[in-house]
Amino acid sequence: MSLCRTHALVSVAMPLLGLAAPAFAETLEETAPENASGQITVTATRQAYRGEFAELEIPQAEQVIGQQQLRDVNALDLVSALDLSASVARQNNFGGLWNAFAIRGFAGDENLPSNYLVNGFNAGRGFAGPRDIAGIESVEVLKGPRAALFGRGEPGGTINLVTKRPRFETAGEVRMMGGSFDFWRGEADVQTTLSDAVGVRLVGFFEDAGSFRDTIETQRYGFMPSVAIKFSDATRLVYELEYARQEVPFDRGVVAINGDVDAVPRSRFLGEPGDGPNIAKVFGHQIELQHDFSDNWSALFGVNYRDTELSGFSTEAELTGSRQLLLRDGRTLTRQRRFRQYDAEYFVARGEIAGNFTSGDIGHRVLIGVDTDRFENDQVFLRVRAPSLATNPSQQQLQAIDVFNPVYGRFPPATPGPLTDRVEVQKSTGIYGQYQISFNEALQLRIGGRYDDYSQAVTNRANGRITRFATDRFSPQAGLVYQVTPQIAFYATYGENFRPLSGTDFGGNAFDPNQSEAIEGGVKYASRNGRLSATASVFSIRQSNILVADPVNADFQIAAGEASSKGFEFDINGQIAPGLDLWVSYAYVDAQVDNAVADPNFGLPVPAGSRLLNIPDHTLNVQLAYTARVAERDVRFGGGVLHVGNRLGEVGRDFDLPAYTLARLFAEGEIGGGVHLRADIDNLFNTRWFANSFSQLWLLPGSPRTARVTASYRF
Repeated sequence: MSLCRTHALVSVAMPLLGLAAPAFAETLEETAPENASGQITVTATRQAYRGEFAELEIPQAEQVIGQQQLRDVNALDLVSALDLSASVARQNNFGGLWNAFAIRGFAGDENLPSNYLVNGFNAGRGFAGPRDIAGIESVEVLKGPRAALFGRGEPGGTINLVTKRPRFETAGEVRMMGGSFDFWRGEADVQTTLSDAVGVRLVGFFEDAGSFRDTIETQRYGFMPSVAIKFSDATRLVYELEYARQEVPFDRGVVAINGDVDAVPRSRFLGEPGDGPNIAKVFGHQIELQHDFSDNWSALFGVNYRDTELSGFSTEAELTGSRQLLLRDGRTLTRQRRFRQYDAEYFVARGEIAGNFTSGDIGHRVLIGVDTDRFENDQVFLRVRAPSLATNPSQQQLQAIDVFNPVYGRFPPATPGPLTDRVEVQKSTGIYGQYQISFNEALQLRIGGRYDDYSQAVTNRANGRITRFATDRFSPQAGLVYQVTPQIAFYATYGENFRPLSGTDFGGNAFDPNQSEAIEGGVKYASRNGRLSATASVFSIRQSNILVADPVNADFQIAAGEASSKGFEFDINGQIAPGLDLWVSYAYVDAQVDNAVADPNFGLPVPAGSRLLNIPDHTLNVQLAYTARVAERDVRFGGGVLHVGNRLGEVGRDFDLPAYTLARLFAEGEIGGGVHLRADIDNLFNTRWFANSFSQLWLLPGSPRTARVTASYRF
């Protein structure tokens, strides 16, 4: 494919994808010259750390959840945004304290938040609490392994958040929101220019909310300013700061009794309100510098630093059967009391050169880069639990609560004792490259790979023992694209992935990294006018070195598990008629354990062929929105349906979370002078549903019918 046609395809694909390139597309857009028709032309764009490609040239499935889709579903956090992608399934969210999700059937470490990227930088590691969507321009679901570019990560795919950055204009929006269960929220997004060369954008939010859950109240606030500087037409810099603080009570949800998930009301809180909230904080900096050597070659350098902290008490259900009275009398829940002080620091620096050239009729696009990162995970964990029921413990020793008639504060708070006191440091330096060659106007080949030099050190402060581990990994990728028409392309790809595992085995040795390989194939469509896109794909992923119970040494683990996931996906997004926008995302995922193992948490046998936790076979999300002119003003209204199939609710048990279907409606319109009003109703039919579980004693119920009203002022 010729380079001129490549640039034409990029021009078509950009409005289709709603892309603001993670590094500088928004910054560049405001400086682009107007053409004769008065339209703004973007003269240069970059996808940070991925290269410059039109959607039909990428040999992998990708979804871009743009600002309009986020607004249509009134997404306020990352979980709500990711519900739009059928390829993403909710996982155990650690009592509401972090984001946890699986992509294409595979989740990460259950003891850490799911990782995600921000503008191409790893940012999900750490303990910042659930990610708020304020300050986010779009959410990218990059399906399949991406280790060849980003390094260690999850086998099913990568989530990349594209932030809001200065556009070199004076504009803004202020929103006030109120709704069910004493929900109140304010947001501001204001941008201006300090000079022709300096743009500033200020984004912030404050939220104070009750809940359908008894005694649960949360408070969150954050501030995300950014500055863009044009040193010249060829050199630009963006700096972003992130600060957020959340007060979130630890909430493991409700219990199932004899497999009955409706045994207690979904509002029932089974912790202790007297524990107070857990506090999650993040303070981060990100800076990127782009320099264009010419129209075809540029360099991009970036640094990211995040400091996160999570601390607080919790009282939660005891999961060990020999201590759990509920399993005997059907109403008295044995609980543990815990204290956590988790701190994490993450630093990463990346630099790359990207460009394109031709040799005859053949086009070449090259991406070469290097990065280094350091992740420090410091954990202090205290716990007090009941003795075995065989010792006839008292109600106070059990920290007992009646699930049908709870009395909070019945006993003085138990004092937790030491359990975990360690710090783990992971370091990695990687070199990566990607080369895509266009043989003709139809056929393109992509090859690439990444070499990582990785080390890990775990210091057990309780006994002074230090365990060190070092390895290296090469992660290849290869893909083929065949464009049969300007609107339709077939693709196939292969890739490998690895992810370090935290902790040590019985001998005090670090675990070998989790490894995976994946193949994928599909077909993509992009309409001539760039308003509609669709992708259908099939995939198969195999994963090894999964942590399972050590069959010889009780309460320890080994990296010996194997699992696989295969499935089919279909996504369509865009305008199907004037003013009518459609979003459809469907996924069939068959994810299972491949070898007979024992569950790492409770040692229960897990036969080969068992399903993976919280992974539905079928997921479907359909959203429809229509914009009309009413009384000389725009009015937008619509709704959607989310269906999630039944899921395994506890590893090693015959227990399922039921399937659910949720409906929602919204309407929004301008009343004059830049003032807009909006109304949302979620879970329209008040369906009882469960978002995820870890066991029958940790079930997270979903929200009942909720209503929200929003007033906003745009200028």
